[in-house]
Amino acid sequence: MVQPPKNLESFESFLKIVEALRGPQGCPWDKEQTHRSLTPYAIEESHELAEAIEQGDEKEMISELGDVLLQVVLHSEIGRQEGRFEIKDVIRAISEKMVRRHPHVFSDTQVTNSEDVLANWSKLKEKEKANKKTQGEDEMRFDVALSLPALARSQKIGEKTKRLRFDWSNAREVLAKVDEELNELKAEMTEAPDRAALEHELGDLLFSVAQLARHLGLEAEQCLRTANSRFELRFFTMKKLIRESGRDYDSLSLEELEQAWQSAKKFLKA
Repeated sequence: MVQPPKNLESFESFLKIVEALRGPQGCPWDKEQTHRSLTPYAIEESHELAEAIEQGDEKEMISELGDVLLQVVLHSEIGRQEGRFEIKDVIRAISEKMVRRHPHVFSDTQVTNSEDVLANWSKLKEKEKANKKTQGEDEMRFDVALSLPALARSQKIGEKTKRLRFDWSNAREVLAKVDEELNELKAEMTEAPDRAALEHELGDLLFSVAQLARHLGLEAEQCLRTANSRFELRFFTMKKLIRESGRDYDSLSLEELEQAWQSAKKFLKA
């Protein structure tokens, strides 16, 4: 049996805990993990942290931040065991990056607002990318993680093109584009629709909606998450009200369900 560290607030103690989990007397599951097998967990934990932040639940935020930290330390411990890298390399890399990309803090670069900071950040990032780039290699996609949810990645792509001066001037212009894409989707919705064409037009519509959110100063992914939560709350409130009224959900017509839906919305609003 491995004895846990006494000071559970120490970062060094946490490193020791994870090292023990991967050690000879450690956990079979933890010892089996690889960088690739852990990838879905890193994504999942990030989403759960985002949900805790949106709900304003501080206790849950602490828990989820810990889960995210666990992923960082687990990957670092795997790297250490393989003799490739360790946690100090991770810390050094991010520290160097923060100093390098904040010359307005750690050097004499002058900025006046957050927009200047983001502009400088983008230029520095592109310079770093150019230094790493293989000579003669062509860029065929933006430097935005493919693992991001598609809606969030659409918005990030829009942010990239804005910095490259390829963007709409204002939200109303984007809204006109949304209307245009919606009409093109409607045109494809025939009696015998072409699935590929529908997918194409629906994708264009969703991409345009993401850009509209960006121009309105909103996060499309967050808007959709909030809408999902709102729909779920209304739907299960509707089922609860139906049950409390002595009716059976499955026996109700579509018209009756719509009436119950409206009642649920009024109930929640009140």
